[in-house]
Amino acid sequence: MVAVLLVVAFGALAAWLAWRSAGWPLVHDAPIMHYVAWRISEGAAPYRDVFDMNFPGVYLLHLAVLRGLGPGDVAWRAFDLGWLMVAAGAIAAFAWPWGRVAAVGGALFFVVHHLAGGAGQAGQRDFLLCPFLLLGALGVACWLESWSDERRESAAAHRSRSAAANGTQSPTVAARRGPARPLALAGLALGAGVTIKPHAIVLLVILTVVVAIAASRRGMSPVPAVGALVGAGLVPPLAVVAWLASVGALGAWISIVVDYLLPLYSRLGRPAQWGFHRWTVWIPIAGAVALSLVSAPRRGHFGSRHLVASLGVAYGLAHYVGQGKGWEYHVYPLAAFTGVLLFSEVRSALTERRMLGLAVAVLLGASWVMLAGKGAEAADAAWIGDKARRVDAVVRDLAAAPTCARVQSLDTTEGGVHALLRLRIAQPTRFLYDFHFFHDTTTAIVQRLRAEFARDLAARPPDCIVLFRHGWPVGGYERVEAFPELARVLAVDYRARTRGDGYVIYAKRARS
Repeated sequence: MVAVLLVVAFGALAAWLAWRSAGWPLVHDAPIMHYVAWRISEGAAPYRDVFDMNFPGVYLLHLAVLRGLGPGDVAWRAFDLGWLMVAAGAIAAFAWPWGRVAAVGGALFFVVHHLAGGAGQAGQRDFLLCPFLLLGALGVACWLESWSDERRESAAAHRSRSAAANGTQSPTVAARRGPARPLALAGLALGAGVTIKPHAIVLLVILTVVVAIAASRRGMSPVPAVGALVGAGLVPPLAVVAWLASVGALGAWISIVVDYLLPLYSRLGRPAQWGFHRWTVWIPIAGAVALSLVSAPRRGHFGSRHLVASLGVAYGLAHYVGQGKGWEYHVYPLAAFTGVLLFSEVRSALTERRMLGLAVAVLLGASWVMLAGKGAEAADAAWIGDKARRVDAVVRDLAAAPTCARVQSLDTTEGGVHALLRLRIAQPTRFLYDFHFFHDTTTAIVQRLRAEFARDLAARPPDCIVLFRHGWPVGGYERVEAFPELARVLAVDYRARTRGDGYVIYAKRARS
């Protein structure tokens, strides 16, 4: 009864948070990815014509949303909730052999975790990654189970002897060929994840080692199993590479990854004192998972799914810590695999080891309280409305000026790109943001980016330039002074025409 009540409580919280999320606008990072997808739909080549650090799979997902649902807030809300259901369904499928409480409870936890994060987490890249990670891990777990079920092997051996007596093909051979299918599906899922965030390679490597060890212990050559997993995992990345090559974007992408993403951007924005985001919320969650993992071996229930899910949790921690920025959405893979294990032992523990079960139940209750408080706080976050109003204001100011047909935004996530998306304005340079120009300024790559930007502004001068107050990771309006060529252009060739809340619109002087 206690276990069921916990699941009902999480279900009620999920419903409440989902209802409160109905009006979430398209905001923060998502409009930027929408803008890149729109530019691609208009014939632009990613990376070559639009400078960005994200991986191509993100653009393809956003392009699918734009073409299938449209660019508005309602369409984005529908996609986010739909993707959330896919991830929750994968968690439920993973935990299903442990009972309905484990499956439904784990899925609801992930739903609550996502909705409690607020509108800024909708469609974030690490959230988009989760279904692929979960399905990949589930495929490997199913393959492990197919070899560990001794009753199945015994039955297969019996059928093999019967088939041999009848002169037909040995079902045991067929049975040993069959398990490659879940590995191939797992590889496809993980490979698709790599096209969204390359960090998924780490989980693919971990699971490949597990498959190789498991095959060797069963007296098999690991080559076929590993080949099925890795070979299928290469298909989505190679398909994306082929697409980039076909549109003339491959060279630009490689240059961004090698020259900028790995040496510079990967360490940009790391706080001086880094910590685990909302660590207090994770104390009861981590405790419940730890007790569940302690309980399973004692009851002899620690099987392939426990092993793979535990490795998924370890990967989730590495995924978060390795990125080093402490951003909330980097914790999503950890939350996904935590969801698989969170309710896995609560019902049986309450029945067989009452004190252990009560401890897990108390921790789950505490996590419910923490997530409910977090969700209430996120739903009322003032920055969402502030940013939406700023985007509306920029759209009005640019639309009211007939001379602002070509606009360059100097911004990161304050709403400039979102305004250009709504106005369907393509920037005259390939630079979505301005932060590339204000960090590591002595490096050759940043100097080259500055020179390219200045050259493009001179070759295709925008009618208007929108400068936003807040830079990232630091800086205000004064940051422009650190880029003398840009400061000169604004001072000589443009005049401040409109000053809004957090932005200034510069119009080109008639003589320039």
